[in-house]
Amino acid sequence: MANLTHKIIEPHLLAGTLTPGEEIALKIDHALLQDATGTMVMLEFEALGLSRVRVDLAAQYVDHNLLQTDFRNADDHRFLQSACARYGIHFSKPGNGISHQVHLENFGKPGLTLIGADSHTPAAAGLSLLSFGAGGLDVALAMAGRPYYLPCPKVLGVKLVGRLPEWVSAKDIILEMLRRYGVKGCLGMVVEYYGPGVTTLSVEDRASIGNMGTELGATSSIFPSDDNTRRYLAAQWREADWQPLSADEGAAYDLYDEIDLAKVEPLIACPSSPGNVVAIAQVAGTKVDQVIVGSSANTGLKDLLRVAKIMQGRHSSPETDFHINPSSRQVLENAIAAGGIMDLMQAGAKIHQSGCLGCIGMGQAPGTGQVSLRTFPRNFPGRSGTKDDQVYLCSPETAAAAALKGVITDPRTLSAEMAYPKVDEPEVRLIDRTSITLPTEETAATELVRGPNIKPFPQLGPLPENLTVKVAIKVADNISTDAIMPAGNKVLPLRSNIEAISEFVYYQLDPEFHLRCRMLGECAVIGGENYGQGSSREHAALAPRYLGVWVKIAKSYARIHKANLCNFGILPLTFKNPADYDRLSSSSVLQLLDIKSRIERGDSEIPVMIDRTVIPTLLEVSTRQRQSLIAGGMLNLVRGELGG
Repeated sequence: MANLTHKIIEPHLLAGTLTPGEEIALKIDHALLQDATGTMVMLEFEALGLSRVRVDLAAQYVDHNLLQTDFRNADDHRFLQSACARYGIHFSKPGNGISHQVHLENFGKPGLTLIGADSHTPAAAGLSLLSFGAGGLDVALAMAGRPYYLPCPKVLGVKLVGRLPEWVSAKDIILEMLRRYGVKGCLGMVVEYYGPGVTTLSVEDRASIGNMGTELGATSSIFPSDDNTRRYLAAQWREADWQPLSADEGAAYDLYDEIDLAKVEPLIACPSSPGNVVAIAQVAGTKVDQVIVGSSANTGLKDLLRVAKIMQGRHSSPETDFHINPSSRQVLENAIAAGGIMDLMQAGAKIHQSGCLGCIGMGQAPGTGQVSLRTFPRNFPGRSGTKDDQVYLCSPETAAAAALKGVITDPRTLSAEMAYPKVDEPEVRLIDRTSITLPTEETAATELVRGPNIKPFPQLGPLPENLTVKVAIKVADNISTDAIMPAGNKVLPLRSNIEAISEFVYYQLDPEFHLRCRMLGECAVIGGENYGQGSSREHAALAPRYLGVWVKIAKSYARIHKANLCNFGILPLTFKNPADYDRLSSSSVLQLLDIKSRIERGDSEIPVMIDRTVIPTLLEVSTRQRQSLIAGGMLNLVRGELGG
């Protein structure tokens, strides 16, 4: 009686067993890149010395860095396009849409494995792909035909029963999960949804839930492939890609939960964490200055058309800025054909190009002290581009209600003045794939086009036998990769220049961090629980390593960031006794003696000397990760294996 997660893993399993926590190696079918991480992936792939990708399909999307305030983003887009032609990668042009939505529309197939250099890659759960967000180097290695290594996850089976009430949508389901589990309650798990309630959700509903499963700390999420899946693929002119997939009747799960969809209510995540979820009633009446509908977490055409129908014949509040970020050009074209865009424009909405935009801090920053309601997946402090921002996460219905009323409003109250806008899934969609460039054998001779901001991948040395490191910063619980390496239009254009981007490590918390690291030499960072949650961006590991950070000691780590630390030769130690966190300060000097030998022989307990006393720490990594740490990074290790 196999669950769906195991049914997909088993034919892809190259090493290991389905024992939770044991390292497994998976064959990867598809690789996904976006431009904030893709330039580094291309530089890493280039460093491997291979001429073409060795994965069934790789696709590069330009969806994050769309603002061209100077030459750097434009140069990087051209670099990515030339690299795609040379290495055999599909290229989705700027403005064509967000990677997760466009991959659903064009490439996703049930039963495949997908790795993406974006933490929200599990949005592909909507089409029953078992998909993983990962650091860019892991994606580069997958494109080289290497397995993806990860701890075998537990499987949390969530049975969905009933049907959502009017004015409640898929976003409220994942917010209910976040209310139950918080931002780290599903660490090391795949969340598998099953049960009769699943059939009431569209593919794009399921994608929204899978997308934000990342905020639970989950390794991935998955939905079955059923008639709804078939109808979606048929509407995309891809019915031949469909196959039915589901868990066996009575399948076993490591953990169980159940959600009665009929009892789900409109929910909202308050500043500044996706896990800070409350019922709308607790914050209703709060003045709203900005509303943004769109992003990767609410990708669907139905989401957009439902908002358009709510706004039809009405106008947004005069004191509320109302923005629409379509998830893809296809969604925008279909919404235009249905008349929805005219309704939105007449309601005062600003219609933007298809892309991540404000979700990654690329424009759309709210004003000082202003409240912003967004259908986005994240609201980490300062992620919007405004310090001390007040960003709430909500459903499209709740966003539309706030845009109309100018305050946080339970959308169910709109039933007094309008019928709930029901929108059916289209049988056939307008399809335009001309903004995706396909690689050919003839393009393999393409020369890479490098702008002056694209620098070679930095050389990282191997681990020494002994380390003496000074603590450069001590941080609290739930530090995100946004806090370690900010995004936004000031920083992201530097993504292919590690020397330049390293000046922004911990910039929001300590603008002098990079200067102190250069003064100290070899450094350490001390963190709390769930260190490195959020985005998969490997720059949050690579840039600190470039600055001399060799060691991080935390109470616990987010999965992707811990893997990235190992990939770039930073020791991800955890406190054996969490109370020892309080013994360390930003002026502590730490000694790790015989550290290389200890890692080589497989020691799991690593003593750290401070003031002639020992703090016991744990190094809980796989054999392969130990080899990476010794080599000074996975790229050094793999180049050696390839003979480079």
